[in-house]
Amino acid sequence: MIRDSREIMRRLEQDGFELVSVRGSHHKFRHREKKRVVVVPHPRRDLPKGTVKSIYKQAGWEPD
Repeated sequence: MIRDSREIMRRLEQDGFELVSVRGSHHKFRHREKKRVVVVPHPRRDLPKGTVKSIYKQAGWEPD
């Protein structure tokens, strides 16, 4: 699993998510077709495993 917030945000954008808001260090991404919202704390190089699992679940991705 990717644990770097920059890489996660890059993958979200490649998957069709778009940045809709930023509040402090949290970036909110939304996918119009999938009707999903994902919140990513940024900048963090090593996100905790539980946070990464939650992001993957919100995005509809399978854990690597």
